[in-house]
Amino acid sequence: MSSNNLFDLSGKVALITGASRGIGESVARTLAHYGAHVIVSSRKIDGCEAVAGSIRDAGGSAEAYACHIGEMDQIEGVWKHIEETHGRLDILVNNAATNPHFGPIEDTDLGAFQKTVDVNIRGYFFMCARGARLMKKHGGGAIVNVASVNGVAPGHFQGIYSVTKAAVISMTKAFAKELGQQNIRVNALLPGLTDTKFASALTTNESIKKQALTHIPMHRMADPAEMAGTVLYLVSGASSYTTGTCINVDGGYLTV
Repeated sequence: MSSNNLFDLSGKVALITGASRGIGESVARTLAHYGAHVIVSSRKIDGCEAVAGSIRDAGGSAEAYACHIGEMDQIEGVWKHIEETHGRLDILVNNAATNPHFGPIEDTDLGAFQKTVDVNIRGYFFMCARGARLMKKHGGGAIVNVASVNGVAPGHFQGIYSVTKAAVISMTKAFAKELGQQNIRVNALLPGLTDTKFASALTTNESIKKQALTHIPMHRMADPAEMAGTVLYLVSGASSYTTGTCINVDGGYLTV
C-alpha cells in the first residue's frame, strides 16, 4: 500500500459476487480503478464477462467467473478456482442476494422462503467461511457483506428478505469477533433505496417510490456508484482498525 494513498489496492485480489450489474458492478469497477485484480462473479457468465471486459478495456485487471451462491457446489468451485489460479484472496465482497417474494409476509411460500435463506444466509455464511480459510493462509484480508437497511427496519412486503438481511448483520459481527486475531476484518454495508434492477419492485412503482422517498431525508434514491466508496473504505488500509461495523448508506433513512 502506498504511504500516500490509503485507498491503494495494487496487488490485491478481490472477489465480488452479484457483480454483473447494480451495486456489485459499481464496486468491481471502483476496486479495479484503485488497483485490485477483480473477479467479477454472478450466476451467468455472459454478464460477468461484459463487466470484466469493460474493466480491462479501461486499463484495469479483471476476470469473470460464474457462481450461484445458492448452490454449495458452486461455492466450493469458485474457491477452488481462486486457490488454483491466484493462490490467495485479499478482498471478498458478498453482494449477490435474492428477494423472490414481494407481498404480505404471511403469504410467503416455502419455495420463496428457502431460496431467500439459501442465498442470503447460507450463501453468505459459507462464502465468508471459505474466504476466511484462504485469507488466513496469507496473513489476512477484508470481507464486506452487503446487508440492507431492511435488516434494521424491516421493509413493507419484504418480510423474509428483511429477516435474512438482519441475519447478515449478525453474521458479520460473529465473523468479525472470531477472525480479528487472524487479521481478517469483516464489516457490512447497509444500502438504502438504490436505483437497481434488484429494487425495481420499489423503484418502478411510482406510488411506492413516492411513499418511500418521504422517509428519506435526502429525498432521493441512491445511484449504485454511491455505495462503492464505502466498500472501498472498508477493504482498504483506510479502515485498518475497523471490523464488526455496519455502515448505513441510506440518505438518512434510519435517522427518521
